[in-house]
Amino acid sequence: MAAVPVQREHREYRGGVRARVPASTANLGPGFDTLGLALDRYVVVDVEPASKLIVRSIGEGEGLADDSSHLAARVAIDVAGTDRLAISVRSDIPISRGLGSSAALALAAAAAAGASDPLAVATAMDGHPDNAAASMVGGFVAAAVVKGGVQVVRLPLDVSLAFVVIVPDVHLSTARARQALPPEVSRESAAFNLSRMALMMAGMADSRLLIPEAAEDRLHQDYRSPLFPAAPMLLASLVAGGALASCWSGAGPSLLGICRGVDAPKVQTAGQQALADAGLPGQVLLLRADMDGLILDKDGSGGLYDDER
Repeated sequence: MAAVPVQREHREYRGGVRARVPASTANLGPGFDTLGLALDRYVVVDVEPASKLIVRSIGEGEGLADDSSHLAARVAIDVAGTDRLAISVRSDIPISRGLGSSAALALAAAAAAGASDPLAVATAMDGHPDNAAASMVGGFVAAAVVKGGVQVVRLPLDVSLAFVVIVPDVHLSTARARQALPPEVSRESAAFNLSRMALMMAGMADSRLLIPEAAEDRLHQDYRSPLFPAAPMLLASLVAGGALASCWSGAGPSLLGICRGVDAPKVQTAGQQALADAGLPGQVLLLRADMDGLILDKDGSGGLYDDER
């Protein structure tokens, strides 16, 4: 999907703003570039005027690029029309793991820098709207680019669901994951995905309807498996451990188990054992849906950091 053009604002930047944005998982199996779900891991970005550019990062991504090349700096400078900014980033969203870290960071930086449409900015940076849309509005969403703008629909979500995410210590860039996809798909594969996407949406609304087959896909997951050969075994381990369904999280390499809340701890344990059996370092997170999306605090006193929640 082509990137959405962004209308640059370049107006005088005056205030200091803090933005908190949740992580996200996208696709959920068959919903390629369409379905997204906000998860309760967060990035917090502060932007305020300064005499020169200052970039600080804490947590995930700490010290990787504390200068003008940092994604938050590039977005904030572009939105504010000046590089005289102090930008602080604090994140607990794993980077390049399929949890929407880039979309969340771009959205938070755009919002904190004063963008009138931070979702458009983040979508343009990410190239597709599913992650950014989920992070923007929270919950379970369908997103599409319609007539040059992003259309987001919040879908029904069974709030009793919990989400176990296997996060291997393996980097897989979205660009590389997309290069593995075929340029064309058959009508049969398209129809297959549409049927499974309908099942996924029904199951996310009512966990009693969710079955493992709802996460089946013929557009991206199998094509990406050679980039992470342990994925099929790890996905199967989540279902064997009690998950209702399992799928890649975005472009991977993280893998998502969708569970009843009461079953989530044992699914997490199964994921940890499977990761150990595969000889892979990493972590297995037990997460819930974030229902708030983007939160702005215009004086920086709203308690949006993790240890203040």
